[in-house]
Amino acid sequence: MSIGLKKARAVIRATLSKGREMGLSPLSVVVLDPGGHVVAFEREDGAAPGRFAIAHGKAFGAVMLGMPGSAQMARAEGQAYFMGAMNGLFGGQVVPVPGGVLMRDGRGRLAGAVGVTGDTSENDAEAAVAGVEAAKLVAEA
Repeated sequence: MSIGLKKARAVIRATLSKGREMGLSPLSVVVLDPGGHVVAFEREDGAAPGRFAIAHGKAFGAVMLGMPGSAQMARAEGQAYFMGAMNGLFGGQVVPVPGGVLMRDGRGRLAGAVGVTGDTSENDAEAAVAGVEAAKLVAEA
C-alpha cells in the first residue's frame, strides 16, 4: 500500500494542527511513499527554508532503513559506524533523530513515512504521530 495525495495532505494538516495545539515553533512536514518519493510537503510561515531537507532526511531514513527516527538515533548512539555507513550509502540524506515516523495501514503494510521538523525532535515526533493517527494509519515512531 502506498499513501496517496489525499491521505498525505490529511497527515500534514493534522500534524500542523497538533503543532499549533502544542504551541510548537513553525513546522515543516513531508510525506514520502514507501519508495522514498515525496508525495506532499508544507512549511509553515516562519519556518526556516532549510527545514525541507531536515524533514526529508528524517522521513527518508525511516523509510529506507525500515526504522523510525528514535530507533535510528539509538542505533547511531550505540553503533555510530553503522549509521555513518548508512548515511554515506544514501548520499548524506539520513537524519537519524525522532521526527521520522513510519506509517502503516491496519494490516501492517508500509504506507510511507512522515518527517517533521521545527521544534525539538521529541515534539516533532509527537506531532507526527498525531497526524498519522488522525489519517487512520498506524504510526511507528
